[in-house]
Amino acid sequence: MKVLVVNCGSSSLKYQLIDMENEKVLCKGKCDRIGETGEGAIGKPFIEYKGKSGKKIIEEIPLPDHVAAFRAVVRYMTDAEEGVVENLSEISAIGHRIVNAGPFFYKTTLVTDEVMTKFKESSIPYAPLHNPAALQGINACFETMEGIPQVLVFDTTFHQTMPDKAFMYGVPYDWYAKYGVRRYGAHGMSHQFVTEEAAKLLNKPLNELNMISCHLGNGSSITAIRNGKCVDTSMGFTPLEGLVMGTRSGDIDPAIMEFVMDRENMDIHEMLKTLNKKSGLLALSGKTGDVRDLRMLRDQGDERAKMALEVLSYRIRKYIGAYMAVLGHVDCITFEGGIGEHNPDVVKAAVDGLEEFGIKYDDSHINDEMYEGVVSTEDSKIKMFVIATNEEIVIARETLNAIK
Repeated sequence: MKVLVVNCGSSSLKYQLIDMENEKVLCKGKCDRIGETGEGAIGKPFIEYKGKSGKKIIEEIPLPDHVAAFRAVVRYMTDAEEGVVENLSEISAIGHRIVNAGPFFYKTTLVTDEVMTKFKESSIPYAPLHNPAALQGINACFETMEGIPQVLVFDTTFHQTMPDKAFMYGVPYDWYAKYGVRRYGAHGMSHQFVTEEAAKLLNKPLNELNMISCHLGNGSSITAIRNGKCVDTSMGFTPLEGLVMGTRSGDIDPAIMEFVMDRENMDIHEMLKTLNKKSGLLALSGKTGDVRDLRMLRDQGDERAKMALEVLSYRIRKYIGAYMAVLGHVDCITFEGGIGEHNPDVVKAAVDGLEEFGIKYDDSHINDEMYEGVVSTEDSKIKMFVIATNEEIVIARETLNAIK
């Protein structure tokens, strides 16, 4: 059985076709700059595809909307030379990554007319940057791949095991009862995959594993896992809470919003846009939110870039320390995501100073731009791993289980 995994952004579409018999990726790629045409467009829309030959193909083509993007994907998947299926009937299901649907959907769900109506009417506010794009992708699949079952897989599912003491906020209870105001978390599929992989590496039953999972990328979150299940996580009602991120502020005193809005004559929409897209590492450095660029600028003597990276590592260390207190006993700490997998000096800085807690980083990996495996010393009481995350395979597995 073959499952098409889809992750839609407002102007992008990432995809993988996976053969579930052996979990082999048959093809993968992305469509980018969807709808970005005409005056003001920075670059031309394109599709990236890697299929039968393993060669990456990039083609600039008009992509006015997600329907056009999916048609381009279908054209390549069924191409006589580079295609991996003869026709769409070989695809058993389509799995969509959904960031957060609030209290309405919290487990993998087969798409029906009723589900789509509820999703459209009620779920958009819980991930206003992500869910409209996901909705476009689902509708585009209906138009281009009619008859293939579609499944919604939620990033929040893994975090549903949090106890109420971890997910409740100290706000009027009616906000929770009426509107579902609570901690939901994000990156659940990444944390789930890495937890399962860590259990294998430690040769330990999943239901006996205590660990801290650090998903570090442009968006970052840290999760405390007891007996293989989430008990706390850094992202909250939306992906804005928690660590300082590429362009997101992370934890702040909420009174800052009113204070600045009054003085800058901003409305709440402008403020939230600033906190989501103009804050974090970008705001601290004044130049970029990309850790790769920040490291280069730091090495050139840029003091604000240095400060931004120090703030990032400090916040990671604070959450690790907090979750060690939550868990009591920790078997391992994992690092995954673009920053976690490719920036060892950031990871080292995040755990420096934790030696008294039995955490010791192996400096021999400090210059490795990409390393998977153990990054702790032999005498470190708590093992540390870099694990390349794979959210797509989690989506595919969940999708297959849903249609079965």
